[in-house]
Formats: sequence, C-alpha cells, structure tokens
Amino acid sequence: MIIGYVLKYIFNLNKWYFILLMIFIMALIAGHNAVKRQKVKIAGLFPIVSLSIFLGAGIAVAALIILILRASPWYEPQYLIPVSGMMLGNAMNAAALAIDRLIGETKNRRLEIEAALSLGASPFCAIRPILSEAARAAMMPTINAMMVVGIVQLPGMMTGQIIGGVAPEQSVRYQIIIMYMLATSVTISCITILYLFYRKLFTKEEQLDFEIIQ
Repeated sequence: MIIGYVLKYIFNLNKWYFILLMIFIMALIAGHNAVKRQKVKIAGLFPIVSLSIFLGAGIAVAALIILILRASPWYEPQYLIPVSGMMLGNAMNAAALAIDRLIGETKNRRLEIEAALSLGASPFCAIRPILSEAARAAMMPTINAMMVVGIVQLPGMMTGQIIGGVAPEQSVRYQIIIMYMLATSVTISCITILYLFYRKLFTKEEQLDFEIIQ
C-alpha cells in the first residue's frame, strides 16, 4: 500500500532524476537482500552483488525501453519503473543462487581445485568448471520458466493485460519480449558476479581461502 502511494507521487512528478533515484535504491535493496541470504559473510560482497544486479538489469531495461518499446520520453515512469522492478528481482535471485552454488561447489570440490592449483593452474582455470555449474544452476529457474511459459504458466504481465482488456495475441508479444529481457538480465548478472566474486575465494598467494570455504 505504501509503495502504491510512493509510485503515484513519482508518476505525478515525472522527473527523470527521481525515477532513476528510485531504481537505484531498488537495486541497492536487491543487492542487500541477495547478500543477506548467504550463510557466509564475505567482505566486499555487497558492492559486487549490487553492481552485477544493476548492470544486468540496466542493460536489459535500456534495450527494452529504447530499442523495443521506444518510450517517449525514455524515462516514462509507467514503463521504466515496473520493467526495472521485474529485471532487478530476477537478477537478484540469480545472483543469490550463483554465489550460493559457487561457494557450495567449491567446498565440495576443494581437493579437485587444490590438485589443479598444485599442478600450476591459475585460480580461474582451477575453478572454471565450478563457475559453469554455478551459472547453470542460477539460470535454471529462468530457463525452466521460458520452457513452459504460455503452456503451463501464464505470467503476471500477460495475465494482467488480458484481464485489462488487451487482445491475447498482443499480450503474448509483450510477454515474449519480457521473457527474453529477463533472460538477458539474469545472464549478464550471473556472468558479472561470478567473474568478480570467484577471486575472493582465493588468497593473494592463489590458494583457497579456508576462512570462506571452511
């Protein structure tokens, strides 16, 4: 209820800087929530997660608003805020899953990583299979949703438009675009966070940091 009144106030103002400020705050809250889900407390994780979420969602939203919807003005809150919320929410879930799986798999395959390091592999080469596994696990919910959308599941945007009187075929077009943009947001966020975060699992001497993976 409160956010409904906040959105009404921002919609009435229709100022681009207030709209971007709200989206920035949403991204910070998403980053905080993703970090809070982790069992292990790691220094410097919050800015990495927030940056990854903001980057993934930002690129997807920019492509959707500017290239596809072609909203005029580009900061039209009716489009920008709801779409940003969807992208940020999915990117947040993917980021949390990616970190959780990366830490868990590193713990389970610690001996494998240490063997690779002892044979001269770099930290990235030693942990690369685990990075791929973490990315796959983080993207799985989005991929599963894309496989059954319209067949098993009628997503919220499509359902809401149909209830609002929009023709079903038009609602489907919008939903297809949204699903692809969600996949884009999740993919970019996963790649970014895994690339920036994996190095924190190693010490400066390129050994596993047992304070994190114990």
